[in-house]
Amino acid sequence: MEAVIKQFDYEAKKFNLQKNSLKTFFIGGGTPSTISPKLYQHLFEKISKYFDNDIEITIEANPNSASYFWIKDMKELGINRVSFGVQSFNDKKLKYLGRNHTSKSAIKAIENAYDIGIKNISLDLIHDTKIDDKKLLKNDIHIAEKLPINHISSYSLTIEKDTKFFNTKETPKNNIEEQIWFYKEIEYAGFPRYEVSNFGKYTCKHNIGYWKHKDYIGIGAGAVGFKKNKRFYPYRDIKRYIINPLYQDIENISEIELKEEKIFLGLRSFVGFDKNILNEKEKSKIDILIKENKVMQKNSKIYNLEYLLSDEIALFILN
Repeated sequence: MEAVIKQFDYEAKKFNLQKNSLKTFFIGGGTPSTISPKLYQHLFEKISKYFDNDIEITIEANPNSASYFWIKDMKELGINRVSFGVQSFNDKKLKYLGRNHTSKSAIKAIENAYDIGIKNISLDLIHDTKIDDKKLLKNDIHIAEKLPINHISSYSLTIEKDTKFFNTKETPKNNIEEQIWFYKEIEYAGFPRYEVSNFGKYTCKHNIGYWKHKDYIGIGAGAVGFKKNKRFYPYRDIKRYIINPLYQDIENISEIELKEEKIFLGLRSFVGFDKNILNEKEKSKIDILIKENKVMQKNSKIYNLEYLLSDEIALFILN
């Protein structure tokens, strides 16, 4: 934690961080719930003066390691939102995904968080695995909607290098029709969609900051930061990071790249983007998309009507 605090002091100066200026604080990556709240205490003491009065403080948690007392102690530090990596309420699917929790322990963890006083609770659901069918997915949603949550993040199975799935040559189903059906079912359950993979009666402030292309500080090994036209990449390797937490690779982002990012990110969510950043050729393509009922315009803002086509629509505009 000393390395993290050292980096934070450095970043606070670089970003000219002011008292009560932090609107969101997100603890994620890996499994934060395996770390004792006592180890977070020094960090919170150090940075709390920067917290806005209405700050959203989120922590990701594994249902198996997020005990009642862990959640209680984290709430006392200031946590007011928890995102649980549930993935499914089907024990067979959890085993298939290599998860170490059960449906029962996931439900209990969520109920504990609510009973302790965490009112903003999210859970992740994974779909598009080979053992998925509509009955299994519908049951996941049915259980989720009965729990005291106000947000769902849903991701299709992706295969990362050096994982169990990569080594066994496991692949997603890539069933687009089933994915579309699943997303609509989540909305029917009372969770409005506001981004490609995010649904909620509560919209996550932290996520929205990314989609609006706001500056953000990244603290920790592999945590990327962004300011105006630069991205900052610290060491990903934890040992190297601890030795030198101030080291960063810096990526300079051109005006064209910034514009492209605003379009891609805006189309992926309800944030949209300002039509005035486009040239005349690109504006003419917007007219075509409006006629085809792919996007809509409200004042000068362009909004996507089908998030699953966001990348294709962006590429159409820009090419």
